[in-house]
Amino acid sequence: MFDLDYQSGVPIYVQIVQNIENCILQGILKPEMQMPSIRELANDLGVNPNTVKKSYAELENKNIIRSISTKGTFITSKIEEIVQNKIKTSFASIQKEVDELKMLGLDVEEIKERIK
Repeated sequence: MFDLDYQSGVPIYVQIVQNIENCILQGILKPEMQMPSIRELANDLGVNPNTVKKSYAELENKNIIRSISTKGTFITSKIEEIVQNKIKTSFASIQKEVDELKMLGLDVEEIKERIK
């Protein structure tokens, strides 16, 4: 389910977060779906449980998952909000790149043409 690249330089916990976010965006993980336990996911991925725990903490901070005492960890029902935030972040990143290209002397039409 997840692709972890130990050679990429990106911390494993960040890769787990990104993989879970991508699975949500692709509809593989759905709202209110139960996530595997920390130990279970760590075992499946062959990583230390503390790494998965750190990933889950990051996802909880982003309101992507929520833990319910004695019940488990679940995908939140706020998926549409998460998707909209991801779109907003992506467009901000694109705008930053376009602004940089403009500073390098390209006009908007040339940027559009090169993107096509």
